[in-house]
Amino acid sequence: MMVGMTTAPGPVPVAQQGPRHPLDPEPTTSTKARAVFALGLIGALTGIFVGGVVPSTIALLLARQARREAYASGGFLTGGDWLRRGERLAWTGLVLAAVAVVATVVIGVVRLADAPFGRDYAPNVD
Repeated sequence: MMVGMTTAPGPVPVAQQGPRHPLDPEPTTSTKARAVFALGLIGALTGIFVGGVVPSTIALLLARQARREAYASGGFLTGGDWLRRGERLAWTGLVLAAVAVVATVVIGVVRLADAPFGRDYAPNVD
């Protein structure tokens, strides 16, 4: 369970940034943000083949975790740009997969409609 502070609503006062405490960690890019980007890219590249659904879904779930961790770190985890790009690519992969499925269904229905129904007898058979 995470215990946090609550603040009063309204604008946040701008305080002067003093020297950093020596025990403060160095700001670093979140490894999950890079993973989200990589999975989103894979999802976008393979989305048209419907294989992009899995990496895109994992990327979106991982992005949610990475945002929570970045918020909890108080600014020491960076990588928001990587997250945004990865999420966009993941959504692109999901949309491409959906388009591929719809196109396949439409093509299948049209081909089924053109196919003869039942047996096709010779013209001299009653």
